[in-house]
Amino acid sequence: MNDGLIPRRYAKALLETAQQQGADKDTHIYDLTRRLIDSFASEPGLQDAVNNPFVTDADKELLLTTAAGADPKTDRLYADFLKLLAENHRLGMARDIAIAYAELYRQKHNIYQVTVTSAAPLAPDAAKRLKAMIEQHLKGAQMEYTSLVDPDLIGGLVVSVGNERLDASIANELKQLRLKLLSK
Repeated sequence: MNDGLIPRRYAKALLETAQQQGADKDTHIYDLTRRLIDSFASEPGLQDAVNNPFVTDADKELLLTTAAGADPKTDRLYADFLKLLAENHRLGMARDIAIAYAELYRQKHNIYQVTVTSAAPLAPDAAKRLKAMIEQHLKGAQMEYTSLVDPDLIGGLVVSVGNERLDASIANELKQLRLKLLSK
């Protein structure tokens, strides 16, 4: 079976259950899944530990609870969900399920991930104007804004909104110029 389909099904079930338990519950689970995704990104050994057959399911559940910043006593839905994953031998898919949950949540709540990458930190007033332009482009949708600095861009910036990407960097201009010169 498709590995993308299984995490999406679990994520959808978790989202529906969280919504049934209250409007703020799905947002809280969303926050937990975002922290879990960040933990997997910042600690590459986490996936190895979750996939390790010599680590008990209870230890894996504790590890995933800690990685998400959840409290096992108060975050019962999250803890019960991890137990379900353990029973079905799906703890190794926790990262993929968290990613699928975040995507489903963003779709439902009309939230776009926006990443602005510049060669140097943007001045506060320039960043404010850029955010306003992006908000106008999104026509009332919410956004999760991230600002990154990449000196390799040389100058300019790259704006990613969902699947859209605007590359107005000097590095991209130089690349396009080089390709044009090589094609002649």
